[in-house]
Amino acid sequence: MTRALHKLSDAAAKAVKKPGRHSDGGGLYLNVAPSGSKSWLFMWVRDGKRREMGLGPYPAVTLAKARAKAVEYRAAVEDGRDPIIERNKEAEPTFAECVDQFLASMESSWRNEKHRAQWRMTLTAYCKPIQTRKVSAIDTADVLEVLTPIWKEKAETASRLRGRIERVLDFAKAKGWRTGENPALWRGHLKNVLPARQRLTRGHHAAMPYRDVPQLITRLRASEAMAARALEFLILTAARSGEVLGVQWPEIDFERAIWTVPANRMKAGKEHRVPLTERALAILKSLHDVRGSTYVFPGHKVGRPLSGMAMEMLLRRLKVEDVTVHGFRSSFRDWAGDATTFPREIAEAALAHEIGNVVERAYRRGDAIEKRRRLMIAWADYCEGQTPDNVIPLSAHHY
Repeated sequence: MTRALHKLSDAAAKAVKKPGRHSDGGGLYLNVAPSGSKSWLFMWVRDGKRREMGLGPYPAVTLAKARAKAVEYRAAVEDGRDPIIERNKEAEPTFAECVDQFLASMESSWRNEKHRAQWRMTLTAYCKPIQTRKVSAIDTADVLEVLTPIWKEKAETASRLRGRIERVLDFAKAKGWRTGENPALWRGHLKNVLPARQRLTRGHHAAMPYRDVPQLITRLRASEAMAARALEFLILTAARSGEVLGVQWPEIDFERAIWTVPANRMKAGKEHRVPLTERALAILKSLHDVRGSTYVFPGHKVGRPLSGMAMEMLLRRLKVEDVTVHGFRSSFRDWAGDATTFPREIAEAALAHEIGNVVERAYRRGDAIEKRRRLMIAWADYCEGQTPDNVIPLSAHHY
């Protein structure tokens, strides 16, 4: 790289028309294309090979600005750094900023709003100690500071949070903001520091004992919150939260008392019909009369459904501990199996579970909706504190 600097002047840069590279010194060149357009180049040699990078068009990038950039890049070359890599590398974000970028990059692959809301909530509410730290500076001690306070008391949440932090930091590494091992890695790393968590004995979601559901229903009806209406509807239909939060009015057939959930909101990717009981219809009609959105359970933002965390937060406000919204499907299934004479396959069909092998499913052409309707009426009656004919009265010792 030549030592002579500032060979060009503003007048010369403006006047030059000959195609080719015109040196200003120190690796800075004004490149004139055969068409007459001009742009700045910075050139240097590394490992015997010439490298070059564009600094922008002239005169949009003035001679003074091009020289300032050249000074910065000459310093990088002298330090053994690559100016192209350094320019392309985005400014390193804080953990909170990295979370925003990560979630934005993943949104198109996540089907339901609740999933996105859960990721954002956990990575915001529990990660306050590291929110303002640069992602390259986050180490094992920082991750433990976040996880340790909730590792035993909120084992399921803590485990998911660890995995989410790991994903965010992997994203940061892929973007060039971090190097080395991920401090949130479990196998071979945090596994050696944190005790193995206790797995839920009822599968993946903590469920309310079905004998407690009628009392909760009474409390929900005393609330005016939209989340209370949505949660009661979810319990009565034994549906998943994503199915309930996304329900829109065209899916409801009031005349036939059927809710048709489209395939794109079903876990199995197949359309599912849900028979609606009198109480479920009453909830819908009360909301239909004052509707201002295509969503049955609208959120605070115009044109958006209720937040994915709204029902979970309602349970917390009601001091309902160690229970998840998804767990009410287990409450329903336990009730159907323990306290009624309804066939197992009807209860499974109500939960939109596939029943039997491929051959059996091929011969089962219908969806048994009228049989399921009787089951859901019995469940609604139970939630009202009634005991229909299909329900086996249980004395206290059965609990």
